[in-house]
Parts: sequence; C-alpha cells; structure tokens
Amino acid sequence: MSRLGRKPIDLPEKVKVNINGQAVSAEGPAGKHSVTLHPEISAKVEEGKRVVVTAKGTSQQQKALWGTWRSHVANLLEGVSKGYEKTLEISGVGYNAKIQGDKLTMVLGFSHPVDMQVPKGLVVACPSVTSITVKGVDKQLVGEFSAQIRAKRPAEPYNLKGIKYKDEVVRRKAGKTFVTGAT
Repeated sequence: MSRLGRKPIDLPEKVKVNINGQAVSAEGPAGKHSVTLHPEISAKVEEGKRVVVTAKGTSQQQKALWGTWRSHVANLLEGVSKGYEKTLEISGVGYNAKIQGDKLTMVLGFSHPVDMQVPKGLVVACPSVTSITVKGVDKQLVGEFSAQIRAKRPAEPYNLKGIKYKDEVVRRKAGKTFVTGAT
C-alpha cells in the first residue's frame, strides 16, 4: 500500500473538481486545468471536501503509480487555487531580457539575441531587465519552461555570468593563479 497514496487531498476553498472517468478537471481562482489519470488509477470526491485517489489493483506497478498520481492531482488542485511561480535572475554585463508580444527576447552575450516562444497557459513577465518571472497553473509546464530559459546560458562558476533561479546557489570557483619567479 502506498503511504502517500492513501492520504486524501483536501479541497481548497473556491475550487471546483469534476471527475469524469479518468479525466480530473479543476477550476479555481488562479484558472482551470485538467489531468488524465493512468488507466490503473481512479479518483473520487468524498463529501465535497476531499479527493481520494485509489489504485484499481494490488500489483507492484499499481502501487508505484498510486502515490505518483495522487501527487499529480494534489498539484492540480494547488495550481488552480494558488498557481505556481518561478523567478530567474540574469547576471552579466549587457545581459538582459524583455517581453515582446508573446516572445521572450534575451541578450546573453551571444552574437544574436535569443528568442523563446511563451507556451499557452503561462504568463511570463520581466519586472526588471535582469529578472524573469514565469507563472501558471501547471507545475510541470512552469518548471519545464523555466529550465529551458535557464539552459540557454546557465550561470558559470567563475564569474557567475548567466541565468540562475532566484534561490539557487552557484558555488564559486577560484580562477587560474599566476606564480612569479618560476624557474
């Protein structure tokens, strides 16, 4: 039995859940989103207060999927109630970012600007030229797009130039040293 899978998920206030077969859809203050459950997993709403996810059998694979899909449903409910947000910071002389329509344009020290199309369902903002904020109701989509932005120029350990998450710590490395008086 999955210890995590057995725990019911409490419904946040102002969130409506609709379960139709394997499709679980939710609507809340931050938006609406849906997820399709694995065929071996089922979900139901109990007393209008919580969602219970169960495995249809007792095989090893079903036990493994149970906790995972319970987490997916919990992320769905949290996403439509509060939303998810990731903040990235850009550091380096001349490095910057701006939003142009539905594209994110970044200058990252290459011979050309780097353009990225913002996926549907996400809101990308640049509160300053050295900060990028990615918001959305889908945890996986927010994390994936943030990782794609960071991968364009990850912060390097010598001068810390590049893109990093706001709470990321990049270990600084010492550069080469010059020794005088060598024979």
